[in-house]
Amino acid sequence: MQLDGIEGKVAIVTGAGGGIGEAYAKGLAGQGARVVVAEIDKEGGSRVAEEIRAAGQEALFIEVDVGSPESCDAMAERVVSELGGVDFLVNNAAIFGDMKLDSLLRVDWDYYQRFMNVNQNGALLCTRACFRSMRSRGGGAIVNQSSTASWMGAGYYGLAKLAMNGLTHCLARELGAQNIRVNAIAPGPTKTEALDKTAGAFADQIVAGLPLSRVGTTDDMVNACLFLLSDAASWVTGQILAVDGGQIVRA
Repeated sequence: MQLDGIEGKVAIVTGAGGGIGEAYAKGLAGQGARVVVAEIDKEGGSRVAEEIRAAGQEALFIEVDVGSPESCDAMAERVVSELGGVDFLVNNAAIFGDMKLDSLLRVDWDYYQRFMNVNQNGALLCTRACFRSMRSRGGGAIVNQSSTASWMGAGYYGLAKLAMNGLTHCLARELGAQNIRVNAIAPGPTKTEALDKTAGAFADQIVAGLPLSRVGTTDDMVNACLFLLSDAASWVTGQILAVDGGQIVRA
């Protein structure tokens, strides 16, 4: 289904070298967006951009470390220079699939700081780098990647995603007057290589407890992302959309 307001727009997707980020990038390209595959993994990012171009769609790979202000600024400057500006930003990049599993009380402090800098601060750094271009083009839309872990007390990963929810609320208020909408998607257990690494044998048990007892797919997430970026969501901002098979039910 073609959604209004996406075709021809310039969309940056961070962490788009695999998993849900790759699906976001390809979904946007399928809607006619000009996609920037922003990824620290040069091999993965290049592959995704090449596959999008091979399908007859437009894509540009840019290597970026979302935990670095300088790297984020350089990314935005290149997008403005080569594609004219930024309309959409999907803040998907995170340390997840190969994350260390440890407690808040024992995790190595240097690792914790790097983890939070990417998973918590990365979305803010990318937004700071891109919002002026969005404003100059009359507005735009941002989708942050949260998680149902944000409501589950799930260690430092859950803490970072809870901060992502708060960041979404704050940025929606700060940027609304500039016609920039900010929302987030909170995926439940979604079939990716990263989930297999982190949940492993527990994944089936988690899925069995869901009201809609199947694992999520990347298509489930893409549909939500496209809606939030499209004109169909033109009066939606500051919202955290759980796409989780009913894993989290909140009043």
